[in-house]
Formats: sequence, structure tokens, C-alpha cells
Amino acid sequence: MRAGESGCAPRRDPTPGQLAAGGTVLAFDFGEKFTGVAVGESSLGVAHPLGLIAAHASAARMQEAAGLVAEWKPSVLVVGLPLSMDGAEHELTRRCRRFARQLEARFKLPVRLVDERLSSAAAAESLRAAGKGGRKNKLRTHQVSPQIILQSYFDDPGSS
Repeated sequence: MRAGESGCAPRRDPTPGQLAAGGTVLAFDFGEKFTGVAVGESSLGVAHPLGLIAAHASAARMQEAAGLVAEWKPSVLVVGLPLSMDGAEHELTRRCRRFARQLEARFKLPVRLVDERLSSAAAAESLRAAGKGGRKNKLRTHQVSPQIILQSYFDDPGSS
């Protein structure tokens, strides 16, 4: 399958390839240990790191996501799609797609999958430049990565 094709059929906005006129967007960087979360307002097009979901079990992860959805009331959810550098899918890609389908089914919101290749590297580099890099700040990478994913969605909504 190519990126953007899947068993996860994200809903389309009335105007595909464009951001909704306004509304909060929550982004998730799915991981086996941590799922990073970012938030932004589509009319402003600026993403901010929000935090981490440290739950390993699917039910607990969804419970924490439910709290965030209830608090922020997003109009769209964005999920970073992990792919190999050559675009190939792997086990984490499949788990991430399942997570996206679960979000869509539970919250009845459109879910956009965004290619997240190099987002963790960009997050680590950004933190290093701010003097917050290194092993002791590794968890911060999980918080900045979804911000980068969401910002890429805002910058190029047609790519999702």
C-alpha cells in the first residue's frame, strides 16, 4: 500500500486538501511506549506541544485521548504515519493505522494521516539547538515530534 491508502479511510472535509475554516486540531505521534500530543488552531496554523500519553495498553491510551478530546474539542485529529525512508510500511505503521481507525470510530471526527518521516530527527535537532538535547531530555523529543507533524499538516494540508 502507498502512504495515504489503507484500511483506515480518513474522512474528507468538504474541501479536500484545505484546512477547515477554523477549529482546534489535536495531533498524535503514536508510539509503543509514549504517544506525543500537540494542539493547534487551524485558522492560525501554528502547532504547540501538549504533552505525552504514557499508556502502553490500547484501552488506557484511548482513555487518555478521550480526556484530551473532551477538553480541547477538536474538529480534526491528525496522526503521524511512520514509514520507512523508502516509503515502505512496517509493523508500527500498521499499529498506527489501527490507532487512527480507533480514534475515528470513537470520536466521530475526521482523522488525517501525515507522513512523519524525520519528525523525530527534526524534534531532536530543534531541542539540541535550544540547548535541551541529549539523553536526559529524550522525553521532550516525544513532545516536540507531534508539534512538527501538526505544523507540517498546517503548512501543507493537501499532503495528508
